[in-house]
Amino acid sequence: MYEPNLWHINRTSTAKAFAIGLFSAMVPLPGQMFIAAIVAVRWRANLPLSVTLIFVTNPLTMPVIYFAAYQLGATILDTPVNPIEFEMTWSWFGERLGAIWEPFLLGCLLMGIAAATLGYFAIDLLWRWRVVDQWEKRAAKRRKNPY
Repeated sequence: MYEPNLWHINRTSTAKAFAIGLFSAMVPLPGQMFIAAIVAVRWRANLPLSVTLIFVTNPLTMPVIYFAAYQLGATILDTPVNPIEFEMTWSWFGERLGAIWEPFLLGCLLMGIAAATLGYFAIDLLWRWRVVDQWEKRAAKRRKNPY
């Protein structure tokens, strides 16, 4: 069955896409694109926009965002923030990730929820504001020149 919201840009599908894409961007797992795509299809959100928004976390922004997530989780769990010297080795994942996974995942979850909520309501409000602004401009134009 064809679902038009998967491909069309409208207020609802766009706001949902922002929520899905921004939440999926905070998921610290490979396959963020697949997560965003599956949820977009299920929730009838704009599919290309949902998948594209996961690139908020990219090789340039990922270290900053994920370290902030770790710090947020550590603060909430009241655990000390350990300095992290990341190495792309199996031994680092085995030794260091085990010590920080709880605050890291909690921070990612909370940042994902916050980003999704903010993205959804920001797009919804901006879209509504733009429509009302266009209506007011058309009404003013009609009052100025009724014919």
